[in-house]
Amino acid sequence: QVQLVESGGGLVHTGVSLRLSCTASGRTFEKYTAAWFRQAPGKEREFVAAIKWPELNTYYADSVKGRFTISRDVARDTTDLQMNSLKPEDTAVYVCAIEVGPKRSVSLSVHGYNFWGRGTQVTVSS
Repeated sequence: QVQLVESGGGLVHTGVSLRLSCTASGRTFEKYTAAWFRQAPGKEREFVAAIKWPELNTYYADSVKGRFTISRDVARDTTDLQMNSLKPEDTAVYVCAIEVGPKRSVSLSVHGYNFWGRGTQVTVSS
């Protein structure tokens, strides 16, 4: 039994920063690879960022590289996504996903994760 809860979304203006958090609970033992995906209206769900267990190496989509940072807070058992220099194109529902256990490589596909949160809305106005 695994539960994921996202928080931190909102309505902001272009150039503003937001920090999203994903809290995991239930038999993960903090040993999981975590990722953020996003889905805009009329578009497919796309990969944003991931952080791999156990090395904690990070991976980013080209569209957010240099602006977004994914990190782990072990003490609070959360995975955060710091989003800077937000653009209207970043508007989407942001969803957290995890895969429990060690991985040889990180998946950039939705098929690589089998536990998902409900998502949090991020809206960036121009």
